[in-house]
Amino acid sequence: MLNGKKLRLRGVLRSIGCTMLALVCLGMGIWGGFALWFHFPGNMAARIAAVLVWCVPTIWAVRAGFGPKRRWHSLAVFGVLFCVMLVWWATIRPQQDRAWADDVAQPLHARIEGDRLLIDNVRNFHWRTENDYDVRWEPRQYDLSQVRSADLILSYWMGPAIAHTLVSFGFSDGRQLVFSLEIRKEQDEAFSALGGFFRKFEAVLVAADERDIVQVRSNVRGEDVYLYRLQGLDREEMKALLHSYVASAQQLQQAPRFYNTLTSNCTTVVFELVRQIVPGLPLDYRLLLSGYLADYVGSIGGLTAGVPVERLRELGRITSRARAAGDGPDFSTRIRAGVPGIDGGGNP
Repeated sequence: MLNGKKLRLRGVLRSIGCTMLALVCLGMGIWGGFALWFHFPGNMAARIAAVLVWCVPTIWAVRAGFGPKRRWHSLAVFGVLFCVMLVWWATIRPQQDRAWADDVAQPLHARIEGDRLLIDNVRNFHWRTENDYDVRWEPRQYDLSQVRSADLILSYWMGPAIAHTLVSFGFSDGRQLVFSLEIRKEQDEAFSALGGFFRKFEAVLVAADERDIVQVRSNVRGEDVYLYRLQGLDREEMKALLHSYVASAQQLQQAPRFYNTLTSNCTTVVFELVRQIVPGLPLDYRLLLSGYLADYVGSIGGLTAGVPVERLRELGRITSRARAAGDGPDFSTRIRAGVPGIDGGGNP
């Protein structure tokens, strides 16, 4: 009786172990298939062929997880091939010299001299359509002693859980300077969230005129854009944050890196930079589901006090105002009309 229970338990444990082994092999196989799809050289036919060939040892390995001992050689072959793939994967390095799309062709080149922020290339495109625009990169100077505000901008492009994160700094002369970590697309290349997991895109930090970077999202790409006034940062902390952006841009110039949809994206970079200024910020799932980032910032006291997040979201929706503002010099003022926490805005 006791031996029978032991045998049944052994059988159950063996089944669990085999299932886990098969699932691990399946996961490795899926990862390898996507790696080949995004990086195998050649045209689509070559990539399809490479993925299909990779499916053969993957299927053998998954079947071997449930099979008798005589199939362990399939696992060994799959393991060796997977190690070879990892070696190949390690050779994929970020580059600086591809044929970049116009809007990400120039990474931020900036330096700070005393209280002067000097930027060689602020993007100030005039957009008519996604493919029809005037290319303008402008040298600009900003007085860091005159920085007066920081705003969080969220642009929703794929449902309520996913948004692109931007930070806009306001200066006493009325100008706004926006920083955005972008995927660095090549010409005629489209963004793929899945490709962002597989070293498909380099990361680039762009400094832009607010009208440019908001309107390309609200007017051209049809995204839904929200603006929130950030609270709790004094002028010295905002200056420190600007310093951090410049330092990050210089680091990317020296050592390019890949954009990663999960770990190195437009939201995580903002969190990392702010955490340097405000240590102890807690990690939260909303840093990954960036569409809910405003809720996270509000929960740690970073938004206008006394106004529910739902109300901040309602009053901070600037999509229609951005579409109506056109190219006028008062663009930044018009999109902030009624936003709580800004002079004359809302009912905080």
